[in-house]
Amino acid sequence: MDNWDEIRTAYQVARLGTVSGAAEVLGVHHATVIRHIDALEERLGVKLFQRHARGYTATEAGEDMMRVGQATDDQFGQLEGRIKGRGADVSGELVVTSLATLSPLLTPALVEFQAAHPGLLVRYLTDDRVFRLEYGEAHVALRAGPSPQEPDNVVQPLARMGVGLYAAPAYVDMHGKPETLEEFRDHTFVGHDIEKSRAPFYQWLANVIQRSQITFRSTDPIAIQEAVLAGAGIGFLPRHLAQQHPDLHEIWPAMDEWHGPLWLVTHVDLHRTVKVQAFLNFLKERVKDWPCG
Repeated sequence: MDNWDEIRTAYQVARLGTVSGAAEVLGVHHATVIRHIDALEERLGVKLFQRHARGYTATEAGEDMMRVGQATDDQFGQLEGRIKGRGADVSGELVVTSLATLSPLLTPALVEFQAAHPGLLVRYLTDDRVFRLEYGEAHVALRAGPSPQEPDNVVQPLARMGVGLYAAPAYVDMHGKPETLEEFRDHTFVGHDIEKSRAPFYQWLANVIQRSQITFRSTDPIAIQEAVLAGAGIGFLPRHLAQQHPDLHEIWPAMDEWHGPLWLVTHVDLHRTVKVQAFLNFLKERVKDWPCG
């Protein structure tokens, strides 16, 4: 096969199911998409798609083509990420990903690092999904919890992120504060919507209260934080955030088992590049000033 453009077009049509969607992603006219598909089907001598009123559905041959296109597209993405990280100076793109709750700490560090390297374009991504470093989706990832186990990644401990159990003044004025763990049963809480959360502090809380006492639930950590600050109930907050709200009431002394490790993760192919090493060394110094405990 000597025409990657046609394969890429077929891949996007199979993935999206419409000519218009593929044209938008590829940045071409819809007539170009149709021409690529027709040319590819003629060259192969098989139908790759069933045409219908709602769009295009891949045939069995089309599904095979989609798998080839996806694998090739992934490899191009991986190659692009590696090339971008191989400059001899700290310039070009630096893509960093972390939990959104770390943004108050990480954003000022990124701004300072960029100021020291004016040729740098910083992209800070806080999507819920885990970015695939092996495909060049990010240069550096900050991850919390158990040590990441993906192959070909370089994993380094960075810090321990402290959390505490807090309530807003509005909640305490209305409901008071529990003085013992037994009194926790008389209060309402803010927490994660997923019952079997892997967070160690939520696992601890599950052994102390009934699930029904968590009356405000969310999958968004920012929403959970805002609900606690608004007085919806007692909830866990990062200690660095709580320090910005001195009127908060700490409901229970922080326990060591609540805190989780924070890891620096890079891919082995980019780990030794000038740009990544410069940022890793910079961040390891800045984290000493973070209120993580």
